[in-house]
Amino acid sequence: MVAWRRDIHAHPELSRQEIRTTELVMRELTEAGLQPRRLPLGTGVVCDIGPGDEPRIGLRADMDALPVTEHTGLAFTSTVEGVSHSCGHDAHTAILLGVAKLLAGSQPLPVGVRLIFQAAEEVMPGGALDAIDAGVTSGLGRIFALHCDPRLPVGTVGLRQGPLTFAADHIDLQLHSAGGHTSRPHLTGDLVYAMGTVITGLPGVLSRRVDPRSGTVMVWGAANAGSAPNAIPQEGRLRGTVRTGDHGTWASLEPLVRSIVGELVAPLGVRYDLSYIRGVPPVVNDEVAFRMLKRSVAAIGPDAIADTPQSPGGEDFSWYLEHVPGAMARLGVWDGIGPQVDLHAPNFDLDERALAIGVRTLAGVVLGAKNAAESA
Repeated sequence: MVAWRRDIHAHPELSRQEIRTTELVMRELTEAGLQPRRLPLGTGVVCDIGPGDEPRIGLRADMDALPVTEHTGLAFTSTVEGVSHSCGHDAHTAILLGVAKLLAGSQPLPVGVRLIFQAAEEVMPGGALDAIDAGVTSGLGRIFALHCDPRLPVGTVGLRQGPLTFAADHIDLQLHSAGGHTSRPHLTGDLVYAMGTVITGLPGVLSRRVDPRSGTVMVWGAANAGSAPNAIPQEGRLRGTVRTGDHGTWASLEPLVRSIVGELVAPLGVRYDLSYIRGVPPVVNDEVAFRMLKRSVAAIGPDAIADTPQSPGGEDFSWYLEHVPGAMARLGVWDGIGPQVDLHAPNFDLDERALAIGVRTLAGVVLGAKNAAESA
């Protein structure tokens, strides 16, 4: 698994470009005597193991890298300029390959298993939707996944029943004005003033229109307009994200945001085009699936289970949970000595001892599936 992880790490591939990684997964699964299938878009793999009876257990790993230049200094550092596995998807893929090899040699299995090696988790709309469109959730009873967590020490797995992540949507607002001289803003639409009104007004009004217990937050990440201090520009653009920890609130956000933007801009003489991109719903861990994970992690050792808070980050594993109940766990990858470097940072690295913990967690869910489901 270390060799797989380091190979993938050294050759990262961006979303929907995971051709080499797909080939590696196909080769290793085939050599294990399995019959993997590429997903229709050419990147991503699905593979069934064990009894053909349904429902099966789904196990998912993501494979794509990020457009981030690596600064780890590792011997197996990225060989692709400007691209790196700074989110741990190389480990996710290696872990699921390890699970595949273990389960392939553990026949008969108590339940059928479907391995899903997913492309394009880091973009919206993500590769989970492509996999679902290809039918990977058909016949599944539950689905499970892991995600590396640099806040947890290696040897532990973070578990949480209920909401684990936030929903995450993108806003792209383009504003248009006739433009003009800054000495005569009354003769035109003051575009930069309108931008400022939306920049401060949308987060503020939104916070008064949704339940604060939902954890809803709107933050701008980019604002661009103009080039001269004495000219009112004709074009401006704002981009940001809206996040919420509540599934019901997420469903109502787009019409609410559109309404607020319209009300803010209406008196200012500026036209606008709003693109609201629904990203991912929150990951909400099913109670029975949570108990199955807890049983598996408890078998690793008395100190293996860790609590984990709900994260404001988004994760497209949530799309599978719109079709099949399941759960995601957080895999501790901090070595306990060095700094806790956050995900997506250019110097993110992980303790490779976590790979074995990941395999034991996911394989344990499968091998103990019958007893866990009955006791739940």
